[in-house]
Amino acid sequence: MAEAFLYSFLSVLAVSVVSLVGVFTLTLSDKVLRAAVFYLVSLAAGALLGDAFVHLIPEAFKAGAAAIMSAAILVGIFLFFIFEKILHWHHSHGQVEECQETLASHDHNRKPLGTIIIIADSIHNFIDGVIIAASYLVSLPVGLATTIAVVIHEIPQEIGDFGLLIHSGWSKKRALFFNFLSALSALLGVLAVIILGAGAEKFVPAALAFAAGGFIYIAGADIVPELHKTTGFKKSFFQSLAMLLGFGLMFGLLLLE
Repeated sequence: MAEAFLYSFLSVLAVSVVSLVGVFTLTLSDKVLRAAVFYLVSLAAGALLGDAFVHLIPEAFKAGAAAIMSAAILVGIFLFFIFEKILHWHHSHGQVEECQETLASHDHNRKPLGTIIIIADSIHNFIDGVIIAASYLVSLPVGLATTIAVVIHEIPQEIGDFGLLIHSGWSKKRALFFNFLSALSALLGVLAVIILGAGAEKFVPAALAFAAGGFIYIAGADIVPELHKTTGFKKSFFQSLAMLLGFGLMFGLLLLE
């Protein structure tokens, strides 16, 4: 048992390192980064929707009652809607009191989307931690296979999420730091399995459905409207290709599961 949890901790730490995939951008100029972010946001939309409909929802419905899983998806959508409402209210309230702040200290460009992405990612990574730890309780080979699948699955999503954080007005270093912190929530998933044992796995289907609802909300309410601000044919065409790539990557991962 102790050996299984040791492997679980080491595995989630390895998975967390994937969140630093955006470190290569530190050497890019702001002009090049802005051009890349344009496509990363589209990739993120495809990856989030693809993950929700290709992986999370099918897994949830496979293991749980349809009515409960459907309710969990709707709860996810609704709670992220409420959470964003609160963030928008707080942001607007802060603007009213802007006279008390200096222009240098107030970031006009930062959007609530960045915070929402971090929250959604933390929930998703927590679930990954539970799944990895539960897999190691079955056997070492099953745990390793699950870890590899999670790492491969995380790469396109982390790239897209990093692009979204930059698009939301976050600096590169801030985006990297908080992306890594959200990845570490997988450690809490391992701790949940240590405390609750293999029984923690019974909560996974509902958690997967809830996360899917959050991803659907973020993609539909925040990212897609941003993409529609681009009207030129050439940019819209490549934007669409990037979104299709996100879908394709999520379907392609089915071959590795």
